[in-house]
Amino acid sequence: MATKIRLQRHGRKRRPIFHIVVADSRAPRDGKYIERLGLYNPNTNPATINLDFERSLYWVQTGAQSSDTANAILSYKGVLHKDHLLRGVKKGALSAEQAEEKFAKWLEEKEGKIMGKITSLSTAKEQKAKDNLERETKAKQAKADKILAKNSPLAEEVENAGSDTAEAEVAAEATEIESTETVAENEVTETTEETANVVAEETSNPFAEETPAEETQEEKTSEEA
Repeated sequence: MATKIRLQRHGRKRRPIFHIVVADSRAPRDGKYIERLGLYNPNTNPATINLDFERSLYWVQTGAQSSDTANAILSYKGVLHKDHLLRGVKKGALSAEQAEEKFAKWLEEKEGKIMGKITSLSTAKEQKAKDNLERETKAKQAKADKILAKNSPLAEEVENAGSDTAEAEVAAEATEIESTETVAENEVTETTEETANVVAEETSNPFAEETPAEETQEEKTSEEA
């Protein structure tokens, strides 16, 4: 029976977790499995991997194939590296002690890398929180300064001065309009008075136009004589 090490999906929507299982290669993905080897949770940073190292190594040594993701997990946890060293021991390339020493050194380096990544992530998270706090503090201070400046006596004086200036401008415009209207009324009154005087003068001398006629009659009488 061909066996395969692969992932079996569990968890909720958009938040999956995976069981690492050994199953018949012909079985469906989420169907029956032979043995469960561990758990893989990609929702954390770094990802959480719980793996039974010895049983995983056993199945790799018995010829179980692995999917791409399962193969990456086995390599990450050192199962494939240990299998490689044990094969070297079988071939006589190195002793069991040397194999164990090399594997221990590999594990130490791997743990150092993992801890370095965790430390860098933690530092970045703390720095981000610090930056957010400083930004919020500055925003609050700027808002408080703006409110204080708005409510200060100087601001009130400036506001009052502005309102007084506006009122003075309105009063000046009203006065100018009144003076213009007064001038116009005076001009109309003077024009009316002049017209009345002319009419009065013309009506006070009703015989003014008849004088030339009389002069003409006298001239004709003198010529006849």
